[in-house]
Amino acid sequence: MSFIKRYIRTHTNPPVFLTSGLLMILMVGWASLAPRDFAAVANQVDTFITTYFGWLYIFAMSIFLVFVLAVAASPAGRLRLGPDDARPEFSTLSWLSMMFTCGMGVGLVYYGVAEPIMLFDNPPFGEAGTQAAARTAMNYTFYHWGLHPWGAYIVLGLALGYFSYRRGLPLKPASAFYPLIGDRIYGPVGHTIDILAVFGTLFGLATSIGLGASQIAAGLSGLVPVDDGLGTQLAVIVAVEAMAIASLMLGIDAGIRRLSLFNAALAGLLALFVFIAGPTLYILSSLGTDLGYYIQNLPLTSLRIFTDERGQSFQSAWTLFDWGWFISWSPFVGMFIARISHGYTIRQFILGTLLVPSGASIIWFVIFGRTALEPLLSGTGGQALLDADAAHMIFVMLDQLPVAGVLIGAAAMLQIVVVTLFFATSSDSGSLVVDMLTNGGDPHPIWQQRMFWAVLEGVIAAVLLVAGTLGGGNPLSAIQTASVASGLPFCLVLLTMCYTLYRAMSGELQHDARLTQTAARAG
Repeated sequence: MSFIKRYIRTHTNPPVFLTSGLLMILMVGWASLAPRDFAAVANQVDTFITTYFGWLYIFAMSIFLVFVLAVAASPAGRLRLGPDDARPEFSTLSWLSMMFTCGMGVGLVYYGVAEPIMLFDNPPFGEAGTQAAARTAMNYTFYHWGLHPWGAYIVLGLALGYFSYRRGLPLKPASAFYPLIGDRIYGPVGHTIDILAVFGTLFGLATSIGLGASQIAAGLSGLVPVDDGLGTQLAVIVAVEAMAIASLMLGIDAGIRRLSLFNAALAGLLALFVFIAGPTLYILSSLGTDLGYYIQNLPLTSLRIFTDERGQSFQSAWTLFDWGWFISWSPFVGMFIARISHGYTIRQFILGTLLVPSGASIIWFVIFGRTALEPLLSGTGGQALLDADAAHMIFVMLDQLPVAGVLIGAAAMLQIVVVTLFFATSSDSGSLVVDMLTNGGDPHPIWQQRMFWAVLEGVIAAVLLVAGTLGGGNPLSAIQTASVASGLPFCLVLLTMCYTLYRAMSGELQHDARLTQTAARAG
């Protein structure tokens, strides 16, 4: 017993580690023993949050985006995440690759075809199945996967990087509250903030793992004689978590960095194949049109809250789920991008993190989404896409490309590999982040704890999948509800971080200005 106590005190922040681990184990036990009751409560929570707090999600996500753009344009943009003489730890290519694969990976490959097609078939307004519906579908897809999510990620990543690398505080979310509560970040208030971050990260990871497992199972069912049901999905989770753990044990440079670079290259190869094999000229012309429409309508799209039943149903199922997921995902992505961004200036950090992944996401959705929409709009086919579920849609689209069957099979296998690696990179980097959250901000946690969190996050995703299935609804419903629910309290945390960042950076700039004036007078 004395060894356990000594271990916990030495390698963890006991209040955060023990509370987070115990609560997550209790929740997993509840979902395992009473999956129907768990699913019913989850649905009630989801309905309550989307009904009464949907407006908060929508306004907050726009606030985050405007705030980070304002910081980038301000004099604070020249400050470095670290001492003034610090330089980046990772090359620009490695930095951007790790950022992209951890931030959007599984979601892009899961929804790359599914979201444009499903919104085309059921738009929030207007007639379905028309050119206008296709334009609306692409616009809302860009809205959900473009600039706004990265605004939330940047707020947390910037707060962690600034307060840790420039102020010498631990690399944990509570540190961003130092201007408000001072040393109480090391007490119960700070522990509560970090525990909320742990919950958000684990539920955000569970969502990505659930989506990835369902799509990998869907792809395998078309290539080998297995079904794509719950058993296969659980087997996929076990296999990919094993891969993630192996990468995690190698560390950031040898494991996560190399896996991210390899995965980014494979994802680019898959997108290039679809671009060449698909309606290339149509994709190129659509890119400019869709991007222009998105930018032109961004303010209206960002602030629009539907009041009719059809629009509210759309907003609840799509926008509010996405915003809850991304906000709950922000502790993971924010802490990870802060960890890999030491030495970059704040302006480089914001613009690189905001524009490059967003631009890559938009290009991805145009290639995959417009390739899938083209036969539906031209009347040359595509009904199979409308009949497929979200996990199968990308494989149906690949099967309809006008190329030899062997190439289709190779592309489908490449798609499975890409989503598997996205799954693994999200999992291994997420486990690293959760361990940092529960050990007090140490960026170099010991392997035993990384292993513990990697295993637990896989168990959480598997149990929530089972709970959703036995609850009688969508197998992913319990996971999605967990993301939306965990995002609500952390939304308030992120809004407060905007204020503390403004206060801290303004104070530093004013201090520097006074020193400059004093030096000038002395000279």
